[in-house]
Amino acid sequence: MTHPDPNDRSHPPAPPAMAASAVLQAHGLRFAHPGPGPRRELFTGLSLVVSPGLTFVLGGDGRGKTTLLRLLAGDLAADTGEFSIHGVTLQTHTKDYRQQLFWTEPRTDAFDQMTPAHYFDVQRSIHAGFDDGVLATCVDGLALAPELNKQLFMLSTGSKRKVWLAAAFASGAALTLLDMPFAALDKASIRFVLALLEDAAADPARAFVVADYAAPAGVSLAGVIDLGD
Repeated sequence: MTHPDPNDRSHPPAPPAMAASAVLQAHGLRFAHPGPGPRRELFTGLSLVVSPGLTFVLGGDGRGKTTLLRLLAGDLAADTGEFSIHGVTLQTHTKDYRQQLFWTEPRTDAFDQMTPAHYFDVQRSIHAGFDDGVLATCVDGLALAPELNKQLFMLSTGSKRKVWLAAAFASGAALTLLDMPFAALDKASIRFVLALLEDAAADPARAFVVADYAAPAGVSLAGVIDLGD
């Protein structure tokens, strides 16, 4: 795993060799926030190789944790850079790339008119490896059953996040991106999600990239992307 320096202003290095087991490769990522005046560069020449298991993106406020996930998901356009999942590149095979990953922006209102059951149907149609057994376990473990037929705008912030999490773990996606998975959850749900992440850390095929302020104690990590304080 490469540990990038987000303040590095040097030219991007040559692409790292793609390990046989690697799921995601990102090379030469450059991104600056748009806006009036000089653009503030957040990433310059950032390259990553993400293997199966659990990789944590750590950093303080404003260091780009969520932005990095959105870039990897293709939700934001990078100024430069190439991303690939199992050799399928975002730039040239966008649909195929996105079908190999799971990402839902936790603060989105794009699905508000759906019920959780409908949202799960949408994710099931996208992800060929969607596992209904895992979904049922997550619905039970996150106490989501009473919410399944309510429209998402009716749910609390915590309950909506539980819906995204249930779909994420059930998706079977090669690359799963999670932003602050414990935010707004009750204690029982935090324990349940922590157990799911412990299982994810041992997954030999799927890669989970999780952004938060600190990695949970006791969970084995395949890598760390430290964006600094």
